[in-house]
Amino acid sequence: MHRLLLTLALLGSLPLGQAKDVQPETPRIPSAIFDVKDFGLVGDGATDDTKAVQKAIDKAATQGGGTVKFSKGNVLCGPLKLCSHLRLQIEAGVTLTMLPLARYPGGNREPADFIGAKGLTDLAVTGAGTIEGQGSDWWPSAKDKTKKRPRMIGLHDCERILIEGVTLRNSPMFHIAIRGKEVTVSKVTVRAPSSKDPVNPSHNTDACDVSGHNILVADCDISVGDDNYTCGKDTSNVLIRNCRYSMGHGVSIGSYTEGGVSNFTVRDCVFEGTECGIRIKSDRDRGGHLSHITYENLKMTDVGMPILIYGTYGEKDKRYRDLTKLTAEAAATYPAVPLTKTTPVYEDITFRNISATTAKGGRAGLVWGLPEAPVGHLVMENVTIKSDLPFGLFNVKQADLKNVKIVTPGGENKLATTGTKVSLNK
Repeated sequence: MHRLLLTLALLGSLPLGQAKDVQPETPRIPSAIFDVKDFGLVGDGATDDTKAVQKAIDKAATQGGGTVKFSKGNVLCGPLKLCSHLRLQIEAGVTLTMLPLARYPGGNREPADFIGAKGLTDLAVTGAGTIEGQGSDWWPSAKDKTKKRPRMIGLHDCERILIEGVTLRNSPMFHIAIRGKEVTVSKVTVRAPSSKDPVNPSHNTDACDVSGHNILVADCDISVGDDNYTCGKDTSNVLIRNCRYSMGHGVSIGSYTEGGVSNFTVRDCVFEGTECGIRIKSDRDRGGHLSHITYENLKMTDVGMPILIYGTYGEKDKRYRDLTKLTAEAAATYPAVPLTKTTPVYEDITFRNISATTAKGGRAGLVWGLPEAPVGHLVMENVTIKSDLPFGLFNVKQADLKNVKIVTPGGENKLATTGTKVSLNK
C-alpha cells in the first residue's frame, strides 16, 4: 500500500505531505429495536443483568440484527456475545457497568473482552450514555504477566464499525481496541486516571487503539493513563480530526509496525498536558515502512515533548534511554546493524501549522532515525515551539524547515543535529 501511495504522490495524484480525507462506510443495521427492559432487566447496579442483555442480543441475531436499546438504569453485566448487524444503543442517563474483578467471568486468568467480537460485520455502540469499567481493582496487576485484563471494546477482524457519542470510563485495560476496516470513532469521551496518579494510577488504559484500513477518529475528548490513540501494523488511510487530548502518552503510531503504516493524518487537534504530543515508536524487531504521515493545525500546551519519532523503543542501554536528554554526541555513537524486514523505516513526514509549549524541563522534540535507516524526507512548516531543551534531528536524510521558530534558553533554532542534512528557510 505504501508503495502505491508513493507512486501516486510522484505522479501528482497525491502530493507529498497531503493526505486525502477519510470517510469510512457506516454499519448496515436493520431498523428493528429490542429494548433490554423487555427481557428481564433489573437495572439496579447490583444485580447481574448479563442474561437479560444477552437475551436481547440473541433475539436480534435471530432476526438478522437490529438495535439493542438500553433505555433505563445502571445495567451491571459481564462479557457479551455479539452478532453482525448489531447496534448497542446506550441512552442518556444510562450506565452500562462491567462486573467487578471479583465477579467477572474468568477473573484475571481468562477474562473475555466486555464488548468483544471477531470476524463480524456492521457493529455500532452509540448513544449519550456511559460504559463504566470499574478498572481500579484490575490496574495493580498490569505488570504481572500471569494475569490478564479485559478490554472494554475489543473487535478483531471486523468491518464497518461505529463507536459514537458514548462516554467510556475506567476500563480494566484498553477502552477501544479495534483491528478492522471502515471504522469510525466519533464524539466519544474517554476518562481514566493518569498512570502517574499517586492514589489510583491506571495502566495500559489506552483510549483508542485502532489499526486496519479506512479509519476516522473525530471530535473526541480523551484523558487516560496511556496512549490517547495508537495504531499498529498494516494500517492505512487514517484521519484523526478535531480531538482534544489531556492526560496520556499522546497520539502514537507503534510500536509494532510490521506491514507498514501509510496515509496517516492528524489534523485540527488540541493537546493539553499530554506526555507527548505526537509520537512514532518502533524497534528493530517489530518495525515496518511508514510513509505519508501528516500532522497539521495542532495546538499543544504544557506537553512533555511535542514531537517524538524514534526506532529504539526497547533500548535498555542507559546511554540512549533518556530521550529528553539524549545528545547529538551520544546518538552519533549508536551502533548500526544490517537491515532486515523488521527495520523501522520512516519517510515523507510533514509537520505543518503547529504551535507548542512544553512542560518545565521538556524537550522541543526529537526525530531519531536508526543509523542503518535514516529518516527520509522530513518537512516542518509554520512550526513554533517554546521549550527548555532543544529539538534534536539525528540521522535524517533531509529535513526542510520553513518558517520554523524553536525557542529555548540557548536561543532561536539552536538545533541539536547529527547525521542530518538541514535546510532552514524563513
